[in-house]
Amino acid sequence: MTRSVPPLPEPAGVLAPHAPLAQYYRDEAEHQAFLRRIFDETAPDYERIERVLALGSGPWYRRRALQQAGLAAGMDVLDVGIGTGLVAREALALIGPTGTLIGVDPSPGMMGQVQDARIQLVTGFAEALPRPDASSDFLSMGYALRHISNVDAAFAEFHRVLRPGGRVAVLEITKPRSRAGTLLLKGYMRAVVPLIARVVAGHRDTAELWRYYWDTIEACIPPETVMESLRKAGFIDVRRSVELGVFSEYTARKPA
Repeated sequence: MTRSVPPLPEPAGVLAPHAPLAQYYRDEAEHQAFLRRIFDETAPDYERIERVLALGSGPWYRRRALQQAGLAAGMDVLDVGIGTGLVAREALALIGPTGTLIGVDPSPGMMGQVQDARIQLVTGFAEALPRPDASSDFLSMGYALRHISNVDAAFAEFHRVLRPGGRVAVLEITKPRSRAGTLLLKGYMRAVVPLIARVVAGHRDTAELWRYYWDTIEACIPPETVMESLRKAGFIDVRRSVELGVFSEYTARKPA
């Protein structure tokens, strides 16, 4: 059970996706250790729980979002925060045999669940991508923005590794604007989802991860700040579309 503790102040000069959540960690070192532990421990059950929660609609939605963002056959893709490969699998279907896909993630446990020989896996962080300048046509990040440490630094890296004219798509869950919608989603994420997670995962306790998910959604910086950070990194055509009031799709392009 988590304690009701207010967030810690944000570090000066860093655009974090949310203020530190003191009920889970106290500083950035503990933040990184917490994320490594929670994602490594829950990796074997992550996709089974996601399928139940999304009612099987996840693959269709992710593929449609990538396609609308401009992903096409033959592109070289960098998937940041690849996790177990949920977004990457849909990207592979779109780029076909002539495209390439590299996945970056700091969690060995999550990447250990990626079972596709076409994906090259690299350990790394969004803020310091282990890739050369101008090496990708398309960069995706699926539901990982809330787990990085510095949004400005990450978007600057996205801009660096994309070729001129390259596109970026950041998929994220955003807190509803209405109070009623927020309360409804909070009840679902803090009560219903952890219960489902316990049932699906069996002996492994994955409920903490899903409670943490909501807490990061609730505390996350607003969409306008995300879009301004993309512009500050040098991207143009910065846009946000929303599905069902909570699924944000941020897209942008590096100038040609």
